[in-house]
Parts: sequence; structure tokens; C-alpha cells
Amino acid sequence: MNKPSSGLPLTITFTIPAYWTTEQAFAVVELLDELRDRIWAHYNVQLLAQYHEQYDLPKLIKADDDPDHPSL
Repeated sequence: MNKPSSGLPLTITFTIPAYWTTEQAFAVVELLDELRDRIWAHYNVQLLAQYHEQYDLPKLIKADDDPDHPSL
């Protein structure tokens, strides 16, 4: 007999209904866009740093740290 797991699942299945109207689908896309905009507005510096770390992108150089572009 298998003992039921008491922990949280590792993944959560999320299905998108195939019967949404175009207006319902559009409303969801607008919600996601607004959510993305608010998250970026709050976490922009941290998110950019995470992108650079995760995708091994070159570090951003501030203008005053770049000897080829002295500040005026």
C-alpha cells in the first residue's frame, strides 16, 4: 500500500480553458502585462542583475566607472 505524500507537490498543473472568448483571453493578457509592469517597476535592478547572472551576460558598467566615457 502506498503512503500518501504529505508534502507540497513539486509542480502545479495549470490549464488554460479552450472555451474562453476573445474578450476573456484579452483580459487575461492585459492582467499579465500589468502584473509584469508592476513587478519590473519594483524589482527592476534586482531583475536585471538576475538576468545577467542567469544568462552569463556582461556586467553593466555605470557611466562614471567607464574610463572611455568620462562624465562631464
